[in-house]
Amino acid sequence: MGSTLSQRIIDSLGSLDYVADRVQPKVQAAVAKGGKRTKNLLDGLWLGSPLHPALTDVPIGSWTAALALDGVDLVSGSRAARNGADGALAVGVAGGFAAAASGLSDWRYLSGGSRRMGVAHGLLNTAGLALNTLSLVLRATGRRRAGQLSLLAGYSLNGMGAHLGGELSYGYGLRVNRNVFEDPGPDEFVPVLLEGELPEAGLRRVEAAGPGAEKVGVLLSRAGGELCAIAATCNHFSGPLEKGEREGDTVVCPWHGSRFDLCTGEPLDGPSVFPQSRYEVRVRDGNIEVRAVSDNVQKKVR
Repeated sequence: MGSTLSQRIIDSLGSLDYVADRVQPKVQAAVAKGGKRTKNLLDGLWLGSPLHPALTDVPIGSWTAALALDGVDLVSGSRAARNGADGALAVGVAGGFAAAASGLSDWRYLSGGSRRMGVAHGLLNTAGLALNTLSLVLRATGRRRAGQLSLLAGYSLNGMGAHLGGELSYGYGLRVNRNVFEDPGPDEFVPVLLEGELPEAGLRRVEAAGPGAEKVGVLLSRAGGELCAIAATCNHFSGPLEKGEREGDTVVCPWHGSRFDLCTGEPLDGPSVFPQSRYEVRVRDGNIEVRAVSDNVQKKVR
C-alpha cells in the first residue's frame, strides 16, 4: 500500500489542512519577524544539528521520571519521591514549551502529507503539554491525585505525538541531510567543464561521475580567487543551488533560504545545519576537473 497506518489515518483528516492553512503563514511571519538570528537559533545552526529533536529529549525524559516517582509516592508515600516528581514535571513543562517553539519553526517549511502529519504531531503534543501544565497547577493547589492523573493523560498524548514525530523524521525525511542519498561522486579527477565556460562571478551546475558510477550534481564557482565545487543539491530539501542567488562567496538556496560558503560548503544561515558535500578542483589542459573529497558524508554511509 506504500504508506503507514498513521499516514493513512492522517491523510484522511482534511480538517488538518484547514488548520495548517491558517496557522502556517502566522508561524512563518513570526519567525521572519525575529530575524536571521532567531531563525538560526531555532533551526539549530549553532548546534550543528536540528534543535527540535534534541529539545524533545528534555520533556520526554523529565515526564518519564515524574511518572516513575509518582509511582514510588503512591506505593511508599515518600516525600522525597513526591518532591522529585514535582520537580521533574516542572522541568518537563519548561522543556516542552522550548521544544514546541523549535518544532513550529521546523514545520513552517512543510507541505502536503508531511504538513498534515506535522499538524497532528503538534496538536497531540500541545494537548499533552496543556495537561502536564494543569498537573503542576493541581499539585500546587493540593489536588495531588488529580494532578497525577492529568500527567498520565498528558504523557499518553505526548507518546502518540512522539510516534508521529518519528514518522516525520524517518518516513518523510524531515531535517535529514539529503546529500546522504546522492552518489558519492568520482574518486579520481574527471573533466566536467572547459575553464573558459565558467563565468567569473557566476554559478554553474555540472554532472560528474567516475567509471561505473552514477552522475552527481556539482556546483562550480570562482570564489576568493580560486575554483570551488560543492554539491549542487541543497541538503535541507534538495533545492537546486545553481538557481539560487549568489551573495559574495556564498550561495542562497532558492527554496528555503539556506546559505552556504561556496568553497567549504559550510552552512551560514539555516534551515540547513549540515555542510554541503565538497569536491577538489583542478585545471588540466583547459578543462576543469573535480573529484569527491574523502570526508563527504556519502562515503561514510556506504
